[in-house]
Amino acid sequence: MSIFRLSHDRLQCLAISPACVEKGNEVSFLQRASTLNTVESTPRTYHLALAWNWLYDEDFIRLIEGLAHARRLTSFVIQQHNLDETLELLQKRKLEFRFVLDRASDEDERFQPLAHLLARRALSTDSSPPTRIINPYDLLKRAADKATMHLEFLSHGIEVPYTIIISPYAYKREIELSLTELARLGRPFIMKPTTTTGGGTGVVLGAESLKDIIETRQHHKNDKYLLQEKVRPAYLADNRAWFRVFYAFGSVALCWWDDQTHAYEQILPEDEETFDLGSLRSIARRIQEVCRLDFFSTEIVYTHDQKYLVVDYVNEMCDMRPQSRFPDGVPDTVVRTIVTSLVELVHKSVQPEGIA
Repeated sequence: MSIFRLSHDRLQCLAISPACVEKGNEVSFLQRASTLNTVESTPRTYHLALAWNWLYDEDFIRLIEGLAHARRLTSFVIQQHNLDETLELLQKRKLEFRFVLDRASDEDERFQPLAHLLARRALSTDSSPPTRIINPYDLLKRAADKATMHLEFLSHGIEVPYTIIISPYAYKREIELSLTELARLGRPFIMKPTTTTGGGTGVVLGAESLKDIIETRQHHKNDKYLLQEKVRPAYLADNRAWFRVFYAFGSVALCWWDDQTHAYEQILPEDEETFDLGSLRSIARRIQEVCRLDFFSTEIVYTHDQKYLVVDYVNEMCDMRPQSRFPDGVPDTVVRTIVTSLVELVHKSVQPEGIA
């Protein structure tokens, strides 16, 4: 099998055996082949490209590569140091990818030209086989808009907290909000910008008054805001009934998630049966039918009045730090389940090409 990495000054083709992958040793493929700039006109095609720029994604990326190589899949890693070279080779049709997992362009504008090219390549009928973007960019943008997802969830019968959507401050400074609506929110209530995402950015958990609304919505002047009632979970044994549910390539993984400490705990099959938590799986699948993403997480709360409410609609770029290294990380077994589902998706798609 082979894994390709680009240096600053040239593309190096590296042949990797399973033993070498485990030891982290790389054997130069240049002994048996020339650089990509001098090979035949047929582009080199790799099963899975991984674009990433966040330091804490390293464990996740390494796990994907390790399991992919175990299934005899080729991978291509794209980071800032080889971004320009990769883009050039793609533009020259010397390089193609079957699948792309992009965990960089959503927040790093340097990766935007790559994302735009890959999006065009995914729609192109010239490419054979075509490139498949995991979480296509248009669906990613739609899912990231909390106002859009709120309305979509309501129209599809997915229960959510009582919520008021208010216009961006830059478009309309006055707030059309009645005292009755404000009273129904209760106190305190939550304020969320609808498209500013990531790690709770811009979220106010303890808003109390109209004054708080007026002041807070000026922090992200071009963004709509959700005003949302504060949901209080029931307790199931010693656990707050607050859940983080992952949908990944057809599989669903359930976790207890403490909204106060942000600590995860995997839900065991016996707990799922004891507390009758199967509804979490069906809700996640219904959300997937709405957002149509391949991979996302959502927060669901089971309330005192025995309702499941989706409180954080679609987290389209999941934090995959492993719990073995980070106290607030995702349980390692869940991370591995997600990666396995991704690798199996790619493997099944490329089996006709002779992958065992």
